[in-house]
Amino acid sequence: MSPRTDEMPDAPWLGTPIDARPLFGPELASLLDLLRTLGPAEWAAEAVPGWSVKDLAAHILGDYHGRLSRHTDESRPAPSPGETLEAFIHRINQEGVDFHAGDTPAELIAALGVAGAQVDAMFASLDLRSARVGVSWAGVDPAPGWLDIAREFTEYWTHRQQIRHATGRGTDPGPRALAATLDTFMRALPHTLRDTPAAPGTQVRVVVEGSSGGTWTVTAGEERWSLAPPPDGRPKASVTLDAETAWRLCTRGIEPAAALARAHIQGRRPLAEAVCRIVSVVR
Repeated sequence: MSPRTDEMPDAPWLGTPIDARPLFGPELASLLDLLRTLGPAEWAAEAVPGWSVKDLAAHILGDYHGRLSRHTDESRPAPSPGETLEAFIHRINQEGVDFHAGDTPAELIAALGVAGAQVDAMFASLDLRSARVGVSWAGVDPAPGWLDIAREFTEYWTHRQQIRHATGRGTDPGPRALAATLDTFMRALPHTLRDTPAAPGTQVRVVVEGSSGGTWTVTAGEERWSLAPPPDGRPKASVTLDAETAWRLCTRGIEPAAALARAHIQGRRPLAEAVCRIVSVVR
């Protein structure tokens, strides 16, 4: 991660900005409501490989504290020599979970309520146009503030869904949060296709069905693919997914082959296969 700068990065290929700031308060309320309903066995259930629901709640709390500290202190932890960004993030995440290992569920819920409210207030104060830390899965560093903020929202939303799934609940169907999450995840498309050769002007369309879905068109340029509004033209390939498949693909809850099997594909299949390699999280 690079330190924040004050210069707005020029990244028109990322598409129209998203304002996720109003979503943090409702997301926190939904998380707390969910955690208060859980019994002991549910807290102990595996949420993600190697982490229980309790561990994942502790991780969210660690994310809150980390984000608040970065906001007030420009210095931040950095990878050790030779450590990849992914390895560094996983190490920091595990350290945060280990720090809260002795907390009870009630203590975690109380701490999440306090820190989450502070995070909500912090994001409400941020400028969408300021330059922020990079978003590796979008291939931009520094990132525009709106993408950094939206990325952070999708992480909290995704972790809540992981808890819901681990405890026998399906994905929260609330359309507003899911729509913002999908819109943010699709900003990975230009970076996903960065090594996919195509003549300038080649368009690929991604459609996510349902009230939370939408349509995204990514266009090949001389230097990179772009989500900037495309000129009129017929896409060379289109991929249509349901919302559940789309968000789980972007977070590697399912593999690309499984998403392709569920997708409706038109046009050039190699382009569709490239789209389904999308990853919108740090792995």
